[in-house]
Amino acid sequence: MAFEWNDYNLQWNDSEYGGVKDLRITPNKLWKPDVLIADEGFDGTYHTNIVVKHNGSCLYVPPGIFKSTCKIDITWFPFDDQHCEMKFGSWTYDGNQLDLVLNSEDGGDLSDFITNGEWYLLAMPGQKNTITYACCPEPYVDVTFTIQIRRRTLYYFFNLIVPCVLISSMALLGFTLPPDSGEKLTLGKPNNLFFLFFKFLLFFSVFITKMYLLFLNLVAETLPQVSDAIPLLGTYFNCIMFMVAS
Repeated sequence: MAFEWNDYNLQWNDSEYGGVKDLRITPNKLWKPDVLIADEGFDGTYHTNIVVKHNGSCLYVPPGIFKSTCKIDITWFPFDDQHCEMKFGSWTYDGNQLDLVLNSEDGGDLSDFITNGEWYLLAMPGQKNTITYACCPEPYVDVTFTIQIRRRTLYYFFNLIVPCVLISSMALLGFTLPPDSGEKLTLGKPNNLFFLFFKFLLFFSVFITKMYLLFLNLVAETLPQVSDAIPLLGTYFNCIMFMVAS
């Protein structure tokens, strides 16, 4: 993050000081905006020097690691997009004392983003919000960045969806059992090749059911433990298991 503000008390005539146009000053010796991440987030910034120019312009670019909670919608897993918000605001100043202005609504610079193996970073737009709470007459200003990410589906497609579709196709063989052959789990002692074939289908159906249980466990381990939504992929696995076992 980068903060820019103007302090008229720090102006000087560079011609009177040997042409010095800017200084680097430690942040504990100057006032700086106390902008932190809100909503119980983690702010791990490193306090670097503040660049002060002769016209009073101040530039403060502290590098840091920010952590925040995000509500996940897993309905369309693994073809899902997620929007995570990170809100920044002053900890002690209201909007009349400290105003926040976005340089661009497009948000941060994504050119230095390191490619992630699980997510695409689509955009990170920013928005300025002014809120007046019931407790206080003063407005409070915050800047909210919305991180838009999309899951990479190649891994899940080849390791989860393709095997599931193949097994579903093979499970259709279980429905070739004739209705007059009795229950699938109570086939009598085979006395010819016909019943040997259908008993093979019986054990094959049991194998298919176990494979679906395995895939369902894989989906459950991959997804976050939330109850707000049920993934359609998990619903599909449950329906196929019910059909094969019935």
